[in-house]
Amino acid sequence: GSGSHCTPGVSGSNSVPLPYPLVIGTLSFPGLFVESTRKGSVVSRANSIGSTSASSVPNTDDEDSDYHQESYKESYKDRRRRAHTQAEQKRRDAIKRGYDDLQTIVPTCQQQDFSIGSQKLSKAIVLQKTIDYIQFLHKEKKKQEEEVSMLRKDVTALKIMKVNYEQIVKAHQDNPHEGEDQVSDQVKFNVFQGIMDSLFQSFNASISVASFQELSACVFSWIEEHCKPQTLREIVVGVLHQLKNQLY
Repeated sequence: GSGSHCTPGVSGSNSVPLPYPLVIGTLSFPGLFVESTRKGSVVSRANSIGSTSASSVPNTDDEDSDYHQESYKESYKDRRRRAHTQAEQKRRDAIKRGYDDLQTIVPTCQQQDFSIGSQKLSKAIVLQKTIDYIQFLHKEKKKQEEEVSMLRKDVTALKIMKVNYEQIVKAHQDNPHEGEDQVSDQVKFNVFQGIMDSLFQSFNASISVASFQELSACVFSWIEEHCKPQTLREIVVGVLHQLKNQLY
């Protein structure tokens, strides 16, 4: 009637009932539907992005293997370089120790060189002084060998003289009365004169007096050649036989 109003949503005899649950669900919670829609789209988008990313990103295992292989190569090179450096350092240290030992062993390296002063000796100077010292040692060795040879000759001469004296002593023991007659000083002088005359003949024939150096050289040469024990023995025996024949 005129006094009555038709209010939407109120049931009446002439009105059609509205779907309240749907309307209320739609109007009362509009964000729920939108949020669920957004979530679905986000998930689907994430899935698509994940699949795309997974397909486009290379295998990380291969990257790790390449990285480890490269690191191994680098570490191998470093080890080789370090080993080479250590070997080179050892070689230099060995050379330095060798030069230090030479300076300690070689006496001329320890002597003060006024031309160098307090500076450290160079390797070239150390080597040269070492060579000079080795040559000096070779000369000294040769000189000592010559002295040893001369001493051996002297020993041989002394052995011969020893044998002769032993024979004289034995002969005197076998004939104690022989030689009891006193030998005069004149006879001794004649023996000495005969020996000296024989020696002077070879001496005069071998000696040159052009200079003192030549005289000295000739004297040593004459002693080595004409004053050997066997030669002297022959001279003395000859003189004794000659005087014996003159006396008896």
